[in-house]
Amino acid sequence: MNRESFGSRVGFLLVSAGCAIGIGNVWKFPWLAGQYGGGLFVLFYLVFLVIMGIPVLTMELAVGRGSRQSAVGGYRALEPAGSKWHIHGWVAIIGCYLLMMYYTTVSGWMVSYFWKFLTGTFSQAAVDADGVFFGMLGNPVEMCIFMVLTVIAGFAVCAGGVRKSLEKVNKFLMIGLLVLIVVLAVHSLTLPGAKAGLNFYLMPSVERIRDAGLGKVISAAMSQAFFTLSLGVASMEIFGSYMSDKHTLTGESVRICALDTFVALMAGLIIFPACFSYNVEPTQTVALIFMTLPRIFMDMPGGRIWGTLFFLFMTFASFSTVTAVFENLVATSIDNFGWGRKKASWINCAFMLVASLPCLLGYNLWSNVHLIGARDILDSEDFIVSNLLLPIGAIVYLLFCVSKKGWGFDNYLAECNKGDGLKMSPKLKTYYLYILPILILILLIQGLI
Repeated sequence: MNRESFGSRVGFLLVSAGCAIGIGNVWKFPWLAGQYGGGLFVLFYLVFLVIMGIPVLTMELAVGRGSRQSAVGGYRALEPAGSKWHIHGWVAIIGCYLLMMYYTTVSGWMVSYFWKFLTGTFSQAAVDADGVFFGMLGNPVEMCIFMVLTVIAGFAVCAGGVRKSLEKVNKFLMIGLLVLIVVLAVHSLTLPGAKAGLNFYLMPSVERIRDAGLGKVISAAMSQAFFTLSLGVASMEIFGSYMSDKHTLTGESVRICALDTFVALMAGLIIFPACFSYNVEPTQTVALIFMTLPRIFMDMPGGRIWGTLFFLFMTFASFSTVTAVFENLVATSIDNFGWGRKKASWINCAFMLVASLPCLLGYNLWSNVHLIGARDILDSEDFIVSNLLLPIGAIVYLLFCVSKKGWGFDNYLAECNKGDGLKMSPKLKTYYLYILPILILILLIQGLI
């Protein structure tokens, strides 16, 4: 069976960036930048993106392109005979399933709110935004409808093929997302009081840095730079298996990170000017998206239109991630079980519809269920993925690509530098062997304490 491929370089970049760009870009990055020193946090974030995010991203892509296989097959094709690196491939895929078991519910929330703004639920200032959100959480039927729509639509895209469907749909989603975010940011910057929000967001603040502590600022920037790309569970590796040899992986990784960072920065230009214009305290939690911002839109002239556009943007951001990770699940089934694309898509669809139910019910019928400490079902699933599988997986990919007992640094470097564009220097070998693993290990320990 011939390996599918992207029809264009732009298609690869937009699909890969769509996988990285998710809900966290919109609410977490701006909040962290605002709380941890503004412009200085952004500077630290960019530094860690270069020294941590880009290197590990090139490694995932290199395993994919070098093997032309999904996670498990990628390790098997490149690992030394008799070694067991491919076991991590299965762990990575389990991580993708876990990620989608709660991400589909949250993505469904975005679709629900887009529909609510479009149909006028928030058209009156008297509407209780908090009540609407908690009412949705308490209604398993409503949440199930939007989760099911998300799952079926996502796998329908994957069933159509990489070039004919996934690439075309994600091009539309990403172009629409980029247009919407620029329009929303420009509108937000025209609001009265926008300058105060802009200063809070981007101007370096010695006072906020001192209050938080420089160590905390650096730690938060390191964490966000690494986790924004969702590295470690092969969500990016699959797209390496579809890409051409025409361009270096370093150059393509820089472009993916640039798109991801652009969306994160622009999200802050939407949120902070709006919050300061309407004297609303921005928060880190989901309350910002589902309670704070709807209240602002209700008070804003033309708020129904702007709210509809905002949640359309959020729907695009979340659905681009859903389709990208679903593709990894489908490709793994095709590569390991010999299924056709349509069969792999619909079997995975049926499984995901059932597997997503615990998270959905965790806010109503199963609200008393706590799996890890005091965490509910969604937070427990997220803890396993974000605090364990991502950093551990990143270390495994790193060691596989630089260790003599794995694929080896020379093989990785040759694959990384194949094609035109920015090259990875062989002088970085020592850094990759001894320093980068320690930085990722620090993130792992921080997530567990």
